[in-house]
Amino acid sequence: MNDEEHMEKLYHLLLARSVNLGHNKDMIKIFVDGDACPVKEEIVRVANRYALEVFMVSNSGLRAGVGPNLHSIVVSDGFDAADDWIAENISADDIAITADIKLAARCLAKKANVIGPNGKPFNAGNIGASLAMRELNSYLREAGEIKGFNPSFSKQDRSQFLQSLDNVIQKLRRV
Repeated sequence: MNDEEHMEKLYHLLLARSVNLGHNKDMIKIFVDGDACPVKEEIVRVANRYALEVFMVSNSGLRAGVGPNLHSIVVSDGFDAADDWIAENISADDIAITADIKLAARCLAKKANVIGPNGKPFNAGNIGASLAMRELNSYLREAGEIKGFNPSFSKQDRSQFLQSLDNVIQKLRRV
């Protein structure tokens, strides 16, 4: 491990400790799988309105807005590095925003709330089917039976996301 890699690892270790130890434990935290997230601006707007802490995690720096509780976390380019950082730092009753079904399962295992960017909540009742469908689609793509096509992100998806995020925040604030 060279000096630069050592410094990056140390930086992330210290940052993770500040996330877990240095902030208000009662504050709801939102962890965003940020590289391909189409609703970053909406997340920041909602977080600022409710005074929530946001960790925008990516492999490259993101310009996601400004706010007193917005943290841009840049991880290494390693495979699943952003997912690993989120999974290691998220806690029960935090919120994860991700389209990555495997990351959603990891966050659910820690009792976090998980919402897809389209507003679809992931939960114990649907994560197994989502993981199975992911594996099936992966197999069919490799076999050439289907193409890697994702529908475009719509205004309805954005609206559904905002409604789902607000519902989760309201539920957590009542607890």
